[in-house]
Amino acid sequence: MEYYPQSVEKIRDREFPLLRGITYLDHAGTTLYPRSLIHDFGKDLMSNIFGNPHSASPSSELSTKRTERVRLRVLQYFKADPKDFDMVFVANATAAIKLVASAFQDYEYGTDQSGFWYGYHDDAHTSLVGVRRLASAGSRRFVSDTEVEDWLASSKEKDSSTDHGGGAFTGKYGLFAYPAQSNLHGRRLPLAWSGRLRKSLDPAHRNIYTLLDAAAYICTAQLDLSDAQSAPDFTALSLYKIFGFPDLGALIVRKAAAHMLQRRRYFGGGTVAMVINQHDEWHAIKNHSLHEQLEDGTLPFHSIIALDFALDVHKRLYKSMDNISHHTRDLSQTLYNNLSSLRHWNGQAVCEIYKGATSTYGDSATQGPTIAFNIHTSQGGWIGKSHVEKLAIARSIHLRTGGVCNPGGIASSLNLSAAELRRNYTEGMRCGDDLDVLHGKPTGVVRVSLGAMSSSRDVKVFSDFIEETFVEKPKPVVVTLTPVTLQDRSRRRFLVVVLRKSKRFLAAKICGL
Repeated sequence: MEYYPQSVEKIRDREFPLLRGITYLDHAGTTLYPRSLIHDFGKDLMSNIFGNPHSASPSSELSTKRTERVRLRVLQYFKADPKDFDMVFVANATAAIKLVASAFQDYEYGTDQSGFWYGYHDDAHTSLVGVRRLASAGSRRFVSDTEVEDWLASSKEKDSSTDHGGGAFTGKYGLFAYPAQSNLHGRRLPLAWSGRLRKSLDPAHRNIYTLLDAAAYICTAQLDLSDAQSAPDFTALSLYKIFGFPDLGALIVRKAAAHMLQRRRYFGGGTVAMVINQHDEWHAIKNHSLHEQLEDGTLPFHSIIALDFALDVHKRLYKSMDNISHHTRDLSQTLYNNLSSLRHWNGQAVCEIYKGATSTYGDSATQGPTIAFNIHTSQGGWIGKSHVEKLAIARSIHLRTGGVCNPGGIASSLNLSAAELRRNYTEGMRCGDDLDVLHGKPTGVVRVSLGAMSSSRDVKVFSDFIEETFVEKPKPVVVTLTPVTLQDRSRRRFLVVVLRKSKRFLAAKICGL
């Protein structure tokens, strides 16, 4: 079924000519940029002079005007009312997460109440996990959705003895973070948690703010922030995962939670109204808007201007993110069905596919267009992820292998304990290496992910690659018969040739001799 104004093949021919002969399956890393986006942006650069925004010159004023126009357009894209939200340009989602974490760390620096508590979901990107190092009031890892649900529904915080990797919330303020979509296998987590936490009557939940990592989600789904009361306090984004170019990220902030970011100790150029650098050290932070307090130094204004064209071209090609969601949903369901149905000659499943217990391919509410898996031999062993990747490269297939920056998801999917992970590290395993199997267990996964311009041909090419390369067929049995002379040709005889193979007997009935 076609969801776009034109067929995806026509869009690919015109906008993505470099895909000819290539099967690109790493949209969770970044999607690809269309040719008309680069053309339109280049034409704009050749027609205007854009100066550093921190000035009153005509070129600087033009950059400032265009930057603020794009800021509003991005908020509009995510249905976030500027009355309720502000947006800070950053390099990527990781930079947005780090900005929030650093601000929380500084919030009451130098007082008895300094330090924040941090809760995070086990299926989090490494960049979310890293925040725990800054949480001096303790942290808690929620090992499952059920554990989060129990926490949200509890009348009081559980005793720390029941927590996994941390303690109960005992500080003055805290931060709860989770991904909208797993970057490992594409499972989509409940977006309602932010609103439920804010509305909780539990005293232990008071002053716990929410941080949503939406980087993987927004590639193929519409993030809707129209309800400010249920939206996350802080939303981290990597915009290149939607548009392919430019390389930009963003932090969307609920203005009701903005005060948590306004006590940063560090200040950079462009964020201050006055600085005294003499004996009387003093500075005054700008107070017109939140984003001007947090955007340190010169903005990447050329990239921000390019984002204006990215929004236009994206809408022209696909009309809406809902169309992309439907398109990738159908493709991923087909690919999942193809891979999960593959069997070796003896019935052994070829692909071990890792997915959430509550997610279903074909249901965009619970599952994104990402598949993480490993490959079995017919005897139940493993084919290394690096070997799969090398063979895929030879077939011009682009995918991703490894731990994909999701330590909790990898550990739970591959059933690796903390002791086993430490042992693997001691034995030399490192992120990105080719130690694919240790002590009978895989160390990472093969991940394929679909995007707006993925096609049914991509699905077929990859499905055929896995089947032709890794599915083991039964070896043919060659039987050589010695000619037999029969006395009475009017009688029918049966010659039974018995072959022993894998403890089984094959009978060949030969008639009419």
